[in-house]
Amino acid sequence: MAVATPVLLAWSGGKDAAWTLHVLRQRDDVEVVGLLSTITREYDRISMQGIRREILHAQARAAGLPVIEAMIPARCINDDYEQAMAQALAEASARWPDLRTMAFGDLLLQDIRDYRQQNLARVGWDLVTPLFGSDTPALSRQMIAGGLRAQLCCVDTQQLDARFAGRDFDAALLAELPQAVDACGENGEFHTCVSAGPMFTAPLDVRRGETILRDERFAYTDFLLA
Repeated sequence: MAVATPVLLAWSGGKDAAWTLHVLRQRDDVEVVGLLSTITREYDRISMQGIRREILHAQARAAGLPVIEAMIPARCINDDYEQAMAQALAEASARWPDLRTMAFGDLLLQDIRDYRQQNLARVGWDLVTPLFGSDTPALSRQMIAGGLRAQLCCVDTQQLDARFAGRDFDAALLAELPQAVDACGENGEFHTCVSAGPMFTAPLDVRRGETILRDERFAYTDFLLA
């Protein structure tokens, strides 16, 4: 029997990363050995999503996987991000000597995928993106039907009304999204916080907190462990 290739999964705390974990676990040629999350140092939260660190670690426990954290500043430039990622990958390599593959939950944006591939190749790593090229309306329905539960934790109010912040990612939400908004939020319209799904041993008990507007643009809804 061939040995499964170890994989480190980029973990945003959102639905695409979670579903990527689920999909990779259906394969016998790869084994996800850990998660890598980018943390904004000043906020102590997952970058972009704004998910609390305590929820990140609760998600990791539910997934049965360890987490490596890449720390970046709030005003992050590419050099900061690339340096933090390189350090995190070096830490992962030391922990799992055979590990040289990283997975991302990218769906459609080729330029972002190319950027990741170039950065990983620079340090001798490979990239896998099992969801890339998906029909996002179909994928969103598949996630929901498959038991994934998530909430919108960040909404870009220049692309989607702030009233969607904090909503469940469910069939009712999909039916209400404007036609110009991608069903998976792949153009940055929204980000999610996963609380349950087939990738977890048990659902997370989370409660919704307040919603605040940052940078006069992004509506962040806080979620806390109940």
